[in-house]
Amino acid sequence: MRIDFDPAAMDRNSFYKLLTAVVVPRPIAWISTVGRDSSVPNLAPHSFFTISAVAPPIVQFTSVGRKDSLRNIEDTGEFVVNFAPEHLFEQINETAVDFPHGVSEFDAVGIAREPSLRVKAPRVAASPVALECELHSTLRLGDSTVVFGRVVHAAVAEQAVDDGHPEVTRLRPLSRLGRDEWATLGEVSELGRIRYADWPGRRGED
Repeated sequence: MRIDFDPAAMDRNSFYKLLTAVVVPRPIAWISTVGRDSSVPNLAPHSFFTISAVAPPIVQFTSVGRKDSLRNIEDTGEFVVNFAPEHLFEQINETAVDFPHGVSEFDAVGIAREPSLRVKAPRVAASPVALECELHSTLRLGDSTVVFGRVVHAAVAEQAVDDGHPEVTRLRPLSRLGRDEWATLGEVSELGRIRYADWPGRRGED
């Protein structure tokens, strides 16, 4: 048996809670931006985040409502996706506080920053990965806006790299679940993709 849920018959927050409980785990884009005058850097976590395209390299995140991150990106056309690692768990959560406009989360929470190479928004110094992005486009969907950013530079901490490739057990990604739940990296399994040529019993061919 299943329990049926009709989004048309439920209020927004109730179905939002259902969606975020079943679309899990969700990686976190820790977005840093600056306003048009570059004076107040903003930092906020967004858990509606993924890769959109490879060539050109485009990532996307969704701003639910109109927040400072979105306004700054619309004004400047730039942002940074900072990787959200396990050891910065509490600071990431603290940057989600609804600070008044004009307050920098970097300063309020006490997070060290470093300059980016290609964009004006700073990077989180302690984050192992930074994807510097230029705005590709935005898409308004109801009360939310999907932001697409073209990655123009990637910076990865040397200690997180193994044989030239970022290594997940060194990155220690943090993710969001439902309610106020978060998750850390569990057991990692490796399983290669199977080519059709190697598929056993393919249409009777041997």
